[in-house]
Amino acid sequence: MRLLPWLAAATRALSATAALAQADYPSRGIKIIAPIPAGSSADLLARIYAKGLQDKWGQPVVVEDRVGASHNIGADVVWRAAPDGYTLLTAPPPSLAVNKYLFPKLPFDPDTFVPITVMAEAPNVLVTRPGLDVADVKALIALAKSKPGQLTYGSTGKGSTLQLSAEAFRNRAGIDLLHIPFTGVPQLIQEMLAKRVDITFAPLIDLYPYIADGSLKALGVGTDEPSPDLPGVPTLAATLPGYHATAWFAVAAPPKTPLPLAEKISAAIREAFAQPDAGQAFKNLHARPILNNPTEAAAFIRADSLRWKEVIVANGISAE
Repeated sequence: MRLLPWLAAATRALSATAALAQADYPSRGIKIIAPIPAGSSADLLARIYAKGLQDKWGQPVVVEDRVGASHNIGADVVWRAAPDGYTLLTAPPPSLAVNKYLFPKLPFDPDTFVPITVMAEAPNVLVTRPGLDVADVKALIALAKSKPGQLTYGSTGKGSTLQLSAEAFRNRAGIDLLHIPFTGVPQLIQEMLAKRVDITFAPLIDLYPYIADGSLKALGVGTDEPSPDLPGVPTLAATLPGYHATAWFAVAAPPKTPLPLAEKISAAIREAFAQPDAGQAFKNLHARPILNNPTEAAAFIRADSLRWKEVIVANGISAE
């Protein structure tokens, strides 16, 4: 019992120290880790809010691309960092919501990251190659049923969100498709243009130029609402109720980052994206801004993670 007053005093001291540290934050430079290549969507968004934070707080904010191992290398760097707000992760779904179901063992625990915000969401789009004579999703499903296992779909590899989007579609439509993996979206698109792959699902930012010039035909989008960038193209859920497949870009902090600190960073990121040039960036990426708070971001990521888990488990998909 004699220990109780001491423990209470120690707890108050630690709380006061933590509160003081958060009040002084940031007192030095901040590092943003992006686990994908420079120039990618997540990297571009990271650089926008990095500039906003730097302008607001007067401290250097740098973006470091740590690529490899299906986004796991960069995520692991942040997971092992101190929970003080000076190392942040900017990532699409794999690091935070998908890889934990694909890899039997990860060096980090994705569920222990502290979400800061989901910056934006963009649709994965179903497109068909030139010459594939289908007018809409129903016609594509009918064609696939008439030729089981003969229509091909391309992706960026086993366990990629492009493959998972196609597998979710295949399951809901009750069809059999042949998977052809590629090393990246550019190669996949070239194979589609050469008519060697029938369909694919990919982010709108990658497909938009080819849809706009008529090279590829968009049949549906994976968001819950139609995309303003693709007038006349319906949602895939209109044909297959419940279908949802999007790319999103989140910011997260290391485990045990205090919620007040996460909320402070989240508010500053929202402020950074309120600038006119940031709004144009969302348009360029064909993405819908979300910019939710940490609690909302956690719920968003959890819901999407469970959607991907259903697809991965149902199809026995593994990254190994």
